[in-house]
Amino acid sequence: MKASRQITILEIINSKSVETQEDLADELRRHGYQATQATVSRDIKELRLVKVLGSNGAYRYATADKNDNGLNERLIRMFSDTVLSMTSAYNQIILRTISASANIAAETIDSLQWPEILGTIAGDNTILMIVRSIEEVKPVMERLNAMMHRA
Repeated sequence: MKASRQITILEIINSKSVETQEDLADELRRHGYQATQATVSRDIKELRLVKVLGSNGAYRYATADKNDNGLNERLIRMFSDTVLSMTSAYNQIILRTISASANIAAETIDSLQWPEILGTIAGDNTILMIVRSIEEVKPVMERLNAMMHRA
């Protein structure tokens, strides 16, 4: 029940602007869940939801990986500090990093949520990235290269 409710919470906040815990509890009730404010508060904490400024000027709930520009900037800075080289074959891109840094670089790539990137697999110092098509590899590599050379 808890996992199902939390999945529903993520679906709700991804599909509409939810500003308060009470709004979220109301939405959950519309989806068939009887959740108290205390339950919603615990779910928010467990899901690591944060309030972000929406395009309409009001604050709304969002997941941390999709909202924190400061976090994204820090991840991109770490990405540029750790990625050493990049090559490709077909629809795959291989990135080499300094030792023990592939996970943070892959997390950066994943957090960007570029639609042409299907996924990443990180080892200790190597990342395998699968791109949706061969044609999209070059533009993705150009964007990654720009990230690698940020000052």
